[in-house]
Amino acid sequence: MGKTIANLVAKDAIAELACGLVRVGNNFDGIDLGEFLGYENKGKKITSNPDEFIKNCDAVIDFSSPQLSLEIAKKCSEKNKILVCGTTGFSDEEKQKLSEYAKNCVIIWSANMSVGVNLLMNLVEKVAAILRDDYDIEIVEMHHKNKVDAPSGTALSLGAAAAKGRNIDLKSSSIMSYVGTNVPRKKGTIGFSCLRGGDVIGDHSVIFAGENERVELTHKAGSRDVFASGAIRAAIWGSNQKAGFYLMRDVLNF
Repeated sequence: MGKTIANLVAKDAIAELACGLVRVGNNFDGIDLGEFLGYENKGKKITSNPDEFIKNCDAVIDFSSPQLSLEIAKKCSEKNKILVCGTTGFSDEEKQKLSEYAKNCVIIWSANMSVGVNLLMNLVEKVAAILRDDYDIEIVEMHHKNKVDAPSGTALSLGAAAAKGRNIDLKSSSIMSYVGTNVPRKKGTIGFSCLRGGDVIGDHSVIFAGENERVELTHKAGSRDVFASGAIRAAIWGSNQKAGFYLMRDVLNF
């Protein structure tokens, strides 16, 4: 994902590559960014030092892990840098901490930076409000075999959109597994199904199942470019915003 973002930034008409961050002990530490990407040398280095990395940037695009993302958010807050965060798997407490850091800087977070997925979230909220609990909601997602969090952050955000449309609490209304329950489905609940296999980048479907009909809304990512391009768009948008915590839906003015 990091290499995809860097490649698209390098080609962007507005954004410019300033630095790259890698894990401590990574073999790429100290390599020129241009060399890493297969271009001519750019005089910009890859580093494993977060302080050096953030010092050289106006905006940071981060798709890493909750622990590292919070460390980067803290440093962005201290240095008043823009942070675009596409990391998933945050606990509620970690999300709260992330939003607190946004008091001193612009932080834009989304479980999915794709324009299409965020459009899907907007549609799901509206459809859920219109169809009400006469329709059962099932959220089905599939990702590559190496993805460890389930349901995906995008699936949970789609569930949150559906719950918001119905004005209900997602946690108390979610069904994460039907296996072994041996009871009929309760009206008004939101079910999640997770599939893992192969190299699937990300497929998400929201099914509204009623009597004699179904309404299905689906998004399929064909390339990680859709996440990277959305993140770059968010970083540029964030340069004109006041400090605060924003979602990708704010960037797209939904």
